[in-house]
Amino acid sequence: MNYWNVDAGNLSECASPLFDLIREVSDQGRDVAREHYGVKKGWVFHQNTDLWRVAAPMDGANWGTFTTGGAWLCTHIWEHYLFTGDKNFLKKYYPEMKGCAQFFLGFLVKDPVRGWLVTNPSTSPDNPPGSPQNVRFFDEMNGTYYRGSQICYGSTIDTQILLDLFQEVAEASEILADDPQFRREVLKTRSKLGPMQVGKDAALQEWIDDWPQMEERHRHLAHLYGLYPGNVISPVKTPALVESVKKVLEQRGDGSVGWSRAWKTALWARLYDGNRANRILKGYLTETCNKSLFSKSGQALQVDEPLGAAAAVSEMLVQSHEGYLHLLPALPDEWSARGRFSGVVTRGAFELDYSWADGLTKQIKLVSRAGEKCRIKSDTDLGITCDGKEIQANRDNDGTYFFLTKRNGVYMIKFENKNVIQERKLAEIDRSRPFNFVPLLHNKLDRFLSQLFAVI
Repeated sequence: MNYWNVDAGNLSECASPLFDLIREVSDQGRDVAREHYGVKKGWVFHQNTDLWRVAAPMDGANWGTFTTGGAWLCTHIWEHYLFTGDKNFLKKYYPEMKGCAQFFLGFLVKDPVRGWLVTNPSTSPDNPPGSPQNVRFFDEMNGTYYRGSQICYGSTIDTQILLDLFQEVAEASEILADDPQFRREVLKTRSKLGPMQVGKDAALQEWIDDWPQMEERHRHLAHLYGLYPGNVISPVKTPALVESVKKVLEQRGDGSVGWSRAWKTALWARLYDGNRANRILKGYLTETCNKSLFSKSGQALQVDEPLGAAAAVSEMLVQSHEGYLHLLPALPDEWSARGRFSGVVTRGAFELDYSWADGLTKQIKLVSRAGEKCRIKSDTDLGITCDGKEIQANRDNDGTYFFLTKRNGVYMIKFENKNVIQERKLAEIDRSRPFNFVPLLHNKLDRFLSQLFAVI
């Protein structure tokens, strides 16, 4: 969560310690993959590490069975590339992404009932499922009783993380023109992962079986990873799952510890509900946040909450994970009168400075750091200039506008008012036609007769 906003917040250089950690932990991760799981290729990392870059399960079997920790970290490599367009960076860290995918190619097993490829063992942090066999037990390692085991197979979050990882590794391989055979193998394996499932309570299932949870309002939202920070579920890609996701959020409630509220704010933002996101954000600031912005979490001061909340605010004001810029996707009514967002960065390596009034974007100053094609979601026509010259924007089949950019080019974008556009188009049509005196005469005559009969 500390790094969710590092690229969007224009602080990409602050992510370098994370990438160093990924490279360093993959070293021990190769030994763990081989000795712990019998997988000869690739590396694995679980839920926790330390200064010595331990990669094996630690602190307890209940949460130590989270085998997709390294895969989650690798998605940050891909996201960093999307936000910067830095192919040298992608080439440098591609071996870590590939190695992580290699582990799961050897680790996944077939579910004997459904035939899907699943992780085993697995867990959905930190939530124990209410399966019939799950009862309180004594954990000898920690010396305490737990309300139930979290260990399962094929948890929803594992599947979502691997759907992201395999897709990103395949795309990275294609961009770098490397490993075509490996790319095909990864995509073939991805197609055998299980689908998202909706339970009998109409909520998205957290586990491969339709089990209830043992804690009524658990702070974690592991099976919503695919909505945020992942890119598996969305109102655009999977509209049929939106209501089942909302059902989960309603069940878990708006409260809880600070980092959970930050996550919930971002999740509602991805669902385009700015008012709900704002309500949770205000609850975080007033109930679980110190004046220093560090979160109140028991006796500890935690920093992931305010950093996660910053990421959530960014998601409320601009989103780019669908392949286009979506401005003000979850703008709360309270913020709609007037505002400005300056210095934010989006995927495609675009730096934005834009303002709005009455809930509508007025104009954008866009700097194209990588010279990529820019796509913008807009209900109105765009007026685009660069160095005083007009830039043509074309409309795609999905309704988005796109235009080509040059590296470090500065573009001024204005959103045209619909009425002005319509009047302009009518004027252009009138000018394009040859002048005909007869219709004009008929119109004047009709108007005169109408006025005459009105007087009579």
